Amino acid sequence: MKKWSVFAVASFLLFTCVVHAATRTLVIGTSGSDVVALQNQLIAQGYMNAGRDTGYFGTETLAAVEKFQCDQKIVCSGSSYGVVGPLTQAALAGSSTSAPAAPSAASVASLSVLAPTGPITPSTSLEFGGWLPYWHAASSTADVAPHLQQMTEVSPFEYTVNSEGIVTDGGNINAQPWTSFIAQAKADKVRVIPTIMWGDGVSEQNILSNTTTRIALENQIATLVQVEGFDGIDIDFEAKEAQTENYFSTFLKGLYERMGQKWVYCSIEARMPLQDRYGIGVTPPADATEYANDYTAINQYCDRVEIMAYDQGQIDTVLNASRAAPYVPVADPAWVANVVNLAAQTISRKKILIGVPTYGYEYQVTSSGSGYQYNLLWAFNPTYATQLEALLGVTPSRNSADELSFIYKSTPATQALSNQASVLGAVTNNGVDNTTAPPTDVYSQTALASSIQPPFNIVWWSDAQAISDKVALARQLGVRGVAVFQLNGAEDQNIWNVLK
Repeated sequence: MKKWSVFAVASFLLFTCVVHAATRTLVIGTSGSDVVALQNQLIAQGYMNAGRDTGYFGTETLAAVEKFQCDQKIVCSGSSYGVVGPLTQAALAGSSTSAPAAPSAASVASLSVLAPTGPITPSTSLEFGGWLPYWHAASSTADVAPHLQQMTEVSPFEYTVNSEGIVTDGGNINAQPWTSFIAQAKADKVRVIPTIMWGDGVSEQNILSNTTTRIALENQIATLVQVEGFDGIDIDFEAKEAQTENYFSTFLKGLYERMGQKWVYCSIEARMPLQDRYGIGVTPPADATEYANDYTAINQYCDRVEIMAYDQGQIDTVLNASRAAPYVPVADPAWVANVVNLAAQTISRKKILIGVPTYGYEYQVTSSGSGYQYNLLWAFNPTYATQLEALLGVTPSRNSADELSFIYKSTPATQALSNQASVLGAVTNNGVDNTTAPPTDVYSQTALASSIQPPFNIVWWSDAQAISDKVALARQLGVRGVAVFQLNGAEDQNIWNVLK
């Protein structure tokens, strides 16, 4: 397991690339007016359906490109399969039966692009992992158990650390249904890597900055793994302060040495290019690079690095300005690609697992100058969205992040339906119960181009198609695999046709 040397830190090079049709190589996850042109060429030749010129290179576009390449005998397998380079571009231009249509309103004129630091070797096989929350132990284990042979590892989201530096078990992992599930996982040779989640920045600083309490915590965790017979541990210490960075690195080093041949997984928050966070041409704040995670140390002392590439929301200034609005993605593939390419400047791609979400968020949307203001109401499992769809009689649309969403506008008449709405009950993560009355006026996202005005609510979530995008992106980016948050039985069950 601990078989990788420390990779040198590549130079932190960010640059802006204004894209033009047929001048750059296009791969899954890219966006721009050149992607619109590509899609219109594929539409004109019958490889895609009309109206699918979204400006985003997703799995639908990938399938069309691959079929075209096979039909034209350009390539039908291997690392260049599905990559639109000069040869494919020339073939598309030469065999096009009509001129490409003008870019649609959803196209992206230009995007910030983070250059990989070297050639990428696409992944031919991936590792699949996922988190099983202890507060849904019964449904989580029942959900994953029939599919264990598709998994490389499973992470019971089970442990935390209190303010005294003591590891505590939140869900009794030595009782059913965990005991039977773990036994089955071991029989199927699936790694059992429980998560220790800690999100108290003050306590983290206090415990990790003290040599005695830090070493005691390292010993606790290593002993826990040995006594319980786990295959390793997943360290998910979030909300750390910047001053904790070096202490956390020292903790990882000490834990790594104590774990022997057991696996050390590290779950870390997504870090993005500064120009995308603050805007192109904008000078970032002086403390913008005061991070709480030292990627060099993480690369050295973690066998797997699970990047939590979700909860994007409004954090990417460049994508916010260039995507079709309203735009509050859980995880846009273009954002994920930038996050991964930035991390891969320091962390080996063969250690990186892309964290992918199975949930969504509902926002109340109001006017803000010439744009929108988003007030987060709650997180939810897709079951909530499905039930709300049925209640309203609406079909969601695939949005500019290739996730699902729909918009509804509340009216006084909706109050009579409040009792029905209150039992939808699939709200997750923040534990807020849904008590909002369902509306009568429902609109697709694209209807906003006409006369629909705020305030309204938008329901936005990640389904199996969105997860499929991330799996395909993981292959294209040459990383180790993906890790799913969360697997609790309420996610889109078509996910099991994707994780393979």
